[in-house]
Amino acid sequence: MTLSTKQIKTNERLILALDVPDIEQAKALVTTLGDSVQFYKIGLELFMTGRYFELLDWLKQQNKKIFADLKFFDVPATVASSVKQLNHKGIEFATVHGNDSILKAAAEAKDDVKILAVTVLTSLDRGDMDDLGFDCNVEELVLSRAKRALQNGCDGVISSGLEVTKLRASVDEKLIVVTPGIRPVENRPEDDQKRVVSVQQAFEYGTDYIVIGRPIRNAENPRQKAEFIQQQITEVFS
Repeated sequence: MTLSTKQIKTNERLILALDVPDIEQAKALVTTLGDSVQFYKIGLELFMTGRYFELLDWLKQQNKKIFADLKFFDVPATVASSVKQLNHKGIEFATVHGNDSILKAAAEAKDDVKILAVTVLTSLDRGDMDDLGFDCNVEELVLSRAKRALQNGCDGVISSGLEVTKLRASVDEKLIVVTPGIRPVENRPEDDQKRVVSVQQAFEYGTDYIVIGRPIRNAENPRQKAEFIQQQITEVFS
């Protein structure tokens, strides 16, 4: 077992993926969850509503932490300019996807926002990697990208829990690791997440934060589900 040693409030280790189609639904869910969730990930779906920064400001008013998951992937100058737009807006994390020059540009442009490099999406498995033309296994690619992210000035990575143990053994401990693809129960056939782990497994493997969406959003009682997951996290670190 390799528990995170970073000084992070236990109730902030859970990040809720606020993947809903409009701002009103987002605010309603945040209100329903109350103090059971302190950290929210807002991504492309809400960005395309045109009211992304309105929601961001509202979340700050609710004293929530914010993860801007926009996965910037463009020429380095454009990525750098985009990251600069996120500085000093109360955003904790932002995601970047790409090669060394893109990661370096993002890292050099950041100020108070931490840059997380995407390694391999948890919706991809070895078959998908073959389709994309990567002649290596997923684990090798995750470790390679994590090392390069740190070398290029990024603060952390997005990584499946399945790779975190080896990532911790081979990459500096200071690297922030955020793990999506968390499934508190058995994965369903229609789920687009393939490389998944449980809440307990993710933290025992060494991740710092977990991202959970549908298992909370689609629960009969979302707040109760979030509180249950928070209890699981507390038990792991107690």
